[in-house]
Amino acid sequence: MNKATILIVDDNTTNLNVLLDYLHDVGYKVLIAPNGEQALQQMQHVSPDLILLDVMMPGIDGFETCQRLKDKEKTKDIPVIFMTALTDTVDKIRGFAVGGVDYITKPFQHEEVLARVNAHLTIRNLQQELQKKNEDLEKYADLLAGRNAQLHEKNLELDEKNAQLKILNADKDKFFSIIAHDLRNPLGALRELPQIIIENIETYTRDELIRMILLQRDAAKNLFALLENLLTWSRIQRGMIEYQPQQLNLEHVIARNISLMKPQAEQKQIRLTSLVQEHIPILADYNMIDTVIRNLISNALKFTKEGGSIEVSIAHNDEFAEIAVADTGIGIKEQYIAKLFRIDEQYRRIGTANEKGTGLGLILCKEFVEKHGGRIWVESEVGKGSIFRFTLSKKLQL
Repeated sequence: MNKATILIVDDNTTNLNVLLDYLHDVGYKVLIAPNGEQALQQMQHVSPDLILLDVMMPGIDGFETCQRLKDKEKTKDIPVIFMTALTDTVDKIRGFAVGGVDYITKPFQHEEVLARVNAHLTIRNLQQELQKKNEDLEKYADLLAGRNAQLHEKNLELDEKNAQLKILNADKDKFFSIIAHDLRNPLGALRELPQIIIENIETYTRDELIRMILLQRDAAKNLFALLENLLTWSRIQRGMIEYQPQQLNLEHVIARNISLMKPQAEQKQIRLTSLVQEHIPILADYNMIDTVIRNLISNALKFTKEGGSIEVSIAHNDEFAEIAVADTGIGIKEQYIAKLFRIDEQYRRIGTANEKGTGLGLILCKEFVEKHGGRIWVESEVGKGSIFRFTLSKKLQL
């Protein structure tokens, strides 16, 4: 408290000197001003802790000076103690009305001056401490409100994630139930066919034995394809398939798959062609995109009758490339299209040459395409064919 600064405003030099010496001796820093105008000018550069203000002064009096101090944001909270010989109640009321906190009556009693100064400086310090604590509390309240809002948002996100997880777990349970059912058929064939052959080997003709062996081979191939796709899907879910984008030429990837599928197409007398005639570079994972294109061409071959055609094409702009595999096959009914890419509702049919599928190929395609920031969909009309399309961003997906 003894380091507080007090401004004395009085036109009487005797009063100034008396108060200056006394307050300085008890440890206060003292500033002086001979009138109200100079006091207001000083306040532009200093900020005292308390003001002792004479009422009767030339120019603007103490009441006007106090009123101007209280009108300014910078000085409105500085306590003002009036010094006056006036004892009229009306004058005191006027002083309190313009913002004064107390009166000291002339002639001064040093002990009274010191007591009143100490009291109001103490009140001033307590007010400042309280104001700071209120400001700190407001900041803390704002921070707490922000944290509560963040927590509420996180809780909503968690609720949403839990709901999604619940749906995914239900979907996966149903998916694995479907897979278990699908595994039963080829496993049953592999188990039963050898026993049937053994029991009838002496009565079977050569053609019958070949037919039974081919059935066993097809069951094994179907089982292997199912397990291979299932393991691939499982590795995707566990993040074990690394996404490794590189600069690819889509024309080469498509041409390679068409070359691999040509024998199968020729066997069904299906015309398989690529309409891609230009170099189309893109950033993508080779193995994933190769798998997508191979699956889509394989599906088209499976559901296209002899004498039909399959065409692979690309439309692109600066941001995306859209790959399309169009066939003249048997098509898909509208109510079944929504099930094609879902793990909880697999939709499968026997191919036009009795080819069987695993039901996982399109699910893998969807996983791989979405990993690249693209999407996959189908347009189909029963009896006229289908067009499977998927997009790839030309910008690197991280």
